[in-house]
Amino acid sequence: MKLYATSIPPDLPTWATVISNDAGLIEVEINDEDPGFHSMIEELSNEIQPGIIGVKASDLCTRHCIEMVDINEEN
Repeated sequence: MKLYATSIPPDLPTWATVISNDAGLIEVEINDEDPGFHSMIEELSNEIQPGIIGVKASDLCTRHCIEMVDINEEN
């Protein structure tokens, strides 16, 4: 799994690896098989919509001080 960010903390969790940092766009690969990642996902899980349990990407990023790229933002 990958996410794209504009800023990240200096110390990422062991399950996250910076793949590239080009022109201010940081590509981060998430090892979704890492036990630490699973533990954190279980902790952040909640009902996103009626009957649907999951984790919002914004909650994940806020937890680790990662500023995601907003694809809805007009340039």
